Amino acid sequence: MKIIRGLWNLQQALRRSPTGGCALTIGNFDGVHRGHQAMLALLQNEARHRSVPSCVMTFEPHPRDFFAALHRKPELAPARIATLRDKLQELERCGVDQCVILPFNERLAAQPPEAFIDDILVGALGVKYVLVGDDFRFGARRAGDYDMLDAAGQRLGFDVARMQSYEVHGLRVSSSAVRDALAAGDMNQVAALLGRPYSISGHVLHGRKLGRQLSESAPGAGDGFRTLNLRFSHWKPAASGIFAVHVHGLLPLDHPPLEGVANLGVRPSIDPNDVNGGRVLLETHCLSWPAGLSAHLPGGEAYGKIIRVELLHKLHDERKYASLEALTQGIAQDCDDARDHFASLHTQTRRQTTRDRIQG
Repeated sequence: MKIIRGLWNLQQALRRSPTGGCALTIGNFDGVHRGHQAMLALLQNEARHRSVPSCVMTFEPHPRDFFAALHRKPELAPARIATLRDKLQELERCGVDQCVILPFNERLAAQPPEAFIDDILVGALGVKYVLVGDDFRFGARRAGDYDMLDAAGQRLGFDVARMQSYEVHGLRVSSSAVRDALAAGDMNQVAALLGRPYSISGHVLHGRKLGRQLSESAPGAGDGFRTLNLRFSHWKPAASGIFAVHVHGLLPLDHPPLEGVANLGVRPSIDPNDVNGGRVLLETHCLSWPAGLSAHLPGGEAYGKIIRVELLHKLHDERKYASLEALTQGIAQDCDDARDHFASLHTQTRRQTTRDRIQG
């Protein structure tokens, strides 16, 4: 998937394009949930019929982030489901040919909807087809709507279509519904809305290395609680707390994921002035470190490696512990609870396999 950042880069890319034009959809696509996926499948079909690339236009920061900062009201900013990296990866998985990322700033916020159509959709993109959601609004003060866009399409020679809401078991699939499920810790509902387990990916970063200093009180603990640290780039993640997780990317693709326990948040028991500066981290401890794993990691360390962590089951919210000893005991209990969760899943799987064999 081609990624184009900013209007100037967009204009340069289109000048070099052999075809010109595109089939476009516009939105924030936070989470790329099943409603988004249905829209992107329709977009792909329309693009093929017109022999043009499919294109997604999205914005960074989220427009509501921009206005929350402008009015100094952080509570107005939406919780972020996915990092930009994960959003782009999911768009690529959905077969999108190119993604245009426009910076949402004062200039774009003040642009009248008519100018957005003339200058960006027609002038820069040369759209042949535009697909929007049923609640689509655009331009300064959200003055532009579907009717305005449709009238412009008839006048300027591009098709416009609107897709109605997508429902799963009677529930309207939306980014707000995903945020609500994440806030409630209902990871099964989140997976139903996304069509996949909720995950966060990124490069493994250096941390304070406190996990190596913590001794697990349970037998066979090994060398404490070494963690794989990923930074969640937005200050307000839609999910937070302690989770049983699967870790992908440390082993070759034909190996099953590693089981682990992870903390997503700001670590309230740790000094906010530490090396991570109080930023949101996903810290993952693998429950076992398979023999031979270090052979796949440079120097036996995972720093710089891109991994993907699936958050499968929420154990509890973040907790503030009074001492490192209490923190150590809390982490040990989280590891035990995560092991119990995975053991119950394995038992259910064996029972289902036995039942299938009997019925077969």
